[in-house]
Amino acid sequence: MTEEPFRALLEAAPDAMVIVDDAGVIRLVNAQTESLFGYPRTELLGRPVEILVPQRFRAQHPGHRLGYSDNQQVRPMGANLELYGLRRDGAEFPVEISISPLQTPDGLLISAAVRDVSERQAAEARFRALLEAAPDAIVIVDDGGTIQLVNAQTETLFGYGREELLGRQVEMLVPQRFHRYHPTHRHGYVDNRRVRPMGAGLNLHGLRKDGGEFPVEISLSPLETPEGTLVSAAIRDVSERKAAEAQLAQLYEQQRHVALTLQRSLMGSPAPLPGMDTSSRYFPARHGAGVGGDWFDLIALGGGRVGVLIGDVMGRGLEAAAVMGQLRSASHALAKTGMPPWQLMRALDAVVSEMPDQLVTCCYMILDPDESALTVCSAGHLPVLEVDAAGRVRRLPVPVSVPLGVGEVPHQETRLTVPPDSVLALYTDGLVETPTSDIEEQLGALAVALEKAVSATPCLEQAADAVLAALLPDPQDYADDVTLLLTRIPPAPLTAVSALLSAQPVSVGEGRRFLRRTLRDWDCEDLTDTACLLASELLANSVRHACDPLRLRLRRTRDELNIEVCDGSPVLPQARTAAPDEESGRGLTLLDQLALSWGTLPTQEGKAVWFSLPLPDRGP
Repeated sequence: MTEEPFRALLEAAPDAMVIVDDAGVIRLVNAQTESLFGYPRTELLGRPVEILVPQRFRAQHPGHRLGYSDNQQVRPMGANLELYGLRRDGAEFPVEISISPLQTPDGLLISAAVRDVSERQAAEARFRALLEAAPDAIVIVDDGGTIQLVNAQTETLFGYGREELLGRQVEMLVPQRFHRYHPTHRHGYVDNRRVRPMGAGLNLHGLRKDGGEFPVEISLSPLETPEGTLVSAAIRDVSERKAAEAQLAQLYEQQRHVALTLQRSLMGSPAPLPGMDTSSRYFPARHGAGVGGDWFDLIALGGGRVGVLIGDVMGRGLEAAAVMGQLRSASHALAKTGMPPWQLMRALDAVVSEMPDQLVTCCYMILDPDESALTVCSAGHLPVLEVDAAGRVRRLPVPVSVPLGVGEVPHQETRLTVPPDSVLALYTDGLVETPTSDIEEQLGALAVALEKAVSATPCLEQAADAVLAALLPDPQDYADDVTLLLTRIPPAPLTAVSALLSAQPVSVGEGRRFLRRTLRDWDCEDLTDTACLLASELLANSVRHACDPLRLRLRRTRDELNIEVCDGSPVLPQARTAAPDEESGRGLTLLDQLALSWGTLPTQEGKAVWFSLPLPDRGP
């Protein structure tokens, strides 16, 4: 055989090329062979190929070579065996050999492409060492899901010996109920390979040899190899973490329940007011501490008047709830004194200013149904919306001052006329503020929702639910406390009359006569003596200490008779102890003893002093 036809091809080959005849004699080599084995070409040609094989393998080598001669095909030599070459200096090194037959006129020759795989085996050794040192169980599979490699942590975690896993399908480590879907997920990862957690957002489980299941966390990584793509799965048992998370979740729910219970007890639940149609909703935030500083209140002020208040302490947590509790108690007590809204805001401002780093928005209004009048004061709170009987929505034209706690800024009140049967909507920012939307857009959406809800049903409970459904479609995702209060303006009562009197002594008798006639017409004569006695005391005080205009107002509800005396003096009456021989000074003491309740209210003209008497139970 002539060497020339093969010389250029052999010299260009990246591997060492050794061509032997059927007797194993070296016939041709290339420069890479000289470099790899350390022999000059002249020392190799004509020598048996076993010169390049370590001594311990030489006895078996001719048999492998002759076996190839009998079954000629291109294939790797010694598949699944560790092969070594022998250099001239006696050093052994791992090799990878690919054998090909060459038919020539002189007979069969065998071409062996020899590659030094020392570096690759060293890299594989380092990889296996890293694999064994990994804290997690590592399972490496091919694109068909066959397990190719595992580490000791895998044996420990799943309870299998290594030999029981290699060559088996990875689904053996997955609970039976997931077998149907697992191959699809696996193929999906092979098609879109990247480092990522497996089944993000899902609860994953592994299956031990003894049949026990346990929660796992899996991270997938692609491995590109000469044989193709492998997938490495780092598997971690998260049983302890899951148990700790469940314990923390239970503890969180317990603490949240305690916080909410505290908050609700501090916020209280306003008692229903006779003759007032109201509906309220409060939902704590679903994130974080779950408690905040929202509160609202309905306060009976006497004479049919009602105080309506809503507030929001900025911030979250138990501190905000505690501040809310203080302010609710203070505002309720102050409102019961009958002070006007601007004065109540000033008093609350003084309270908040003494609390470090606190800001509070608040809106307080007094409703007088007899006159369809509303007196409002807002300290930084969101606008009050009114839905009239025709379904039209507007913002009440009320000046909004700075929040409570800023100080040094007066709070201005406004008196408005509101038509009967209209609905007022008060709310906190949790209903309309979101991180991604404009507040004006959300207020517009609230107006639309109110218009639809109030027009669709006369029931305020159903209207409140409809508004919340429109503004907060996901009831489990409140980012902040949500409070909504709907109040319908009642019509002026049919059983309400008043008489204008002069601030003269004769007016006391005129007032008694007017009172007797009215009680007779209302079939309430049983109350005449007590009502006349107490009304006379109030009229006499107004004649003696006050000035015009003087007005006696009577109002009957289902359960009570309300009598009110208004005069032009802003000075409120003060109780005092009368001496035994004094003829005056006992009026307020009589009110305490005989009236069901009584109180005073500042008015635009001066003041009003009122009392109520229970109507007798006349049976069914």
